[in-house]
Amino acid sequence: MLVLALMMSVGTMAQDRIETLLGQFAKHADATTANQFFDELQKQHFIDEDVKFAATTPADSLRQQVCYWAAEWLYDQQQYEEAEQYALKALMKYHPSNPEKADCLNTLGCIYLRLGNFKQAAHYAGQSVEIELRDGNDDRISSSLNTLAGIYMAAYQPAEAEQIILQALEHANRADNPGRKAIILGMASEIYHTLGNDQKALSYAEQAYEIEKQLDRKPKMDIRLSQKGSALLGLHRYKEAENIFRDILPRLKAAGNYHSYAIVLNYLGTALLGQERQREAIPCYREAAGLFSKMGDLYNEIHSHRGLYESYWKLNPDSAKAELDRWDLLKDSLYTHASAEALSRYNAELGNSLLQQQNAEECRAHQRTIIIGIAIILLIVAASLIVIRSIRCRQQKQMQALVHEIDQLRQISDVQARQQPSATEKDANKPQPAGNEVPRPDNDEARQFLMRVIEVVNQMMPTGSVGVEQIASELNMSVQTFRRRLQDAAGQSPKAYVQAIQMERAAQLLRESRDMPVSRIANLCGFDDTSTFSHTFKRVYGSSPTRYRDVGKP
Repeated sequence: MLVLALMMSVGTMAQDRIETLLGQFAKHADATTANQFFDELQKQHFIDEDVKFAATTPADSLRQQVCYWAAEWLYDQQQYEEAEQYALKALMKYHPSNPEKADCLNTLGCIYLRLGNFKQAAHYAGQSVEIELRDGNDDRISSSLNTLAGIYMAAYQPAEAEQIILQALEHANRADNPGRKAIILGMASEIYHTLGNDQKALSYAEQAYEIEKQLDRKPKMDIRLSQKGSALLGLHRYKEAENIFRDILPRLKAAGNYHSYAIVLNYLGTALLGQERQREAIPCYREAAGLFSKMGDLYNEIHSHRGLYESYWKLNPDSAKAELDRWDLLKDSLYTHASAEALSRYNAELGNSLLQQQNAEECRAHQRTIIIGIAIILLIVAASLIVIRSIRCRQQKQMQALVHEIDQLRQISDVQARQQPSATEKDANKPQPAGNEVPRPDNDEARQFLMRVIEVVNQMMPTGSVGVEQIASELNMSVQTFRRRLQDAAGQSPKAYVQAIQMERAAQLLRESRDMPVSRIANLCGFDDTSTFSHTFKRVYGSSPTRYRDVGKP
């Protein structure tokens, strides 16, 4: 407990520094304060990248980024109401066509899940899914669907959650992302556990564990083991579940993951109660309750006190009554955070009357199933946010590689243009010297098609109209034919390929036209506003346009 107290003291100091910076930024939305805020996040290892804004960065772009990451950080600190305020502010600053908006919507869905407002959670997570479906990225679609499934689970609608998670699994299989698939299999395990199909839940948990083992993600392996343990509880295999929980507890504590450590303590208490070992269950629930109280985790603390009530019932009626009173107090506080529909369901499932029935062992077993379900959902959602950050890094590398390919194609096109014979040479039918011929790739037809697409897009960018329909028309083909040919030639959607062309052209202009304003470069590359352009550029190159120009490289 002393180690935890020291960790929380250090965390409080860091929290004070960030809150001070956010207060300063609210008064003066300048790049200096924004950079200090991101420096502090990096010192705390909350973000990996070095985020720097130029003094000329528009205030709205600064507010969007600072508010979004403030919401992420506050969510991680379990300050959900403050996180909600910042996430809503960030959402207002996103351009409708900005794909990053989906991340902000997904974060809001997670925030409202923690607040118990399942209707709002589903509303925002659903919008995130719609954006990702339009974008067509199977990996991100599966992530958004996973969050939405978790929300339906928390709202006690496992049948709806089952349909959603099966869709998420289909997209994850197409995306071929093992890490994502493991998370979704874990969620599927919890859904089927709640549906009462614990044999299927156990199978999904074991599949998820094997994937994590192959990826050598040891912290995630322990999460999958906890899911396996919850399925074993549903199968009344209490001793096996106990062995799993006792195995992973020391590793969680050694890693400093006290939140997961406390959740598994609750599970262990449930396994011990199932074996009529009330005296051993009490210290598990007691330690978990203390940790959750310090963390401000109301959802899980209430489960600890319910477990203490059940443990004391036959041993000490007075202590049982005290725990029941504590449960009532926390329950009332929980109700202030929940939606009307969720309230009625929660009251029906976890109502005070169930706790006061001495012989309602069957009802209490059902209660334990719900408790374990909610706790694991929270673990899965937290793991999902970590994976989202790694996906962004991978997508940035993929886009940079595509931009590099387009730069090479443009250079070949420029050389070919310079080598075109003059009219006199054509009439004289003079061939090019063999030493000046440009090497041509094996798939020359595809390469020529892509160079033509790059040429057309570059011509259209200054007009601001770079839609698929316009490009297809300029190439004298239907939209469907254009999409198919581009997919065959480049393996990319038109949206991704056009954006890569825009970014390649932007980087060229920043290098070669050092006196040209960034706003002018944004217009020449087909962007209506500088804020969206800067955000897109930074997403690809990892630095702002101004910084890219200053250092000459990303």
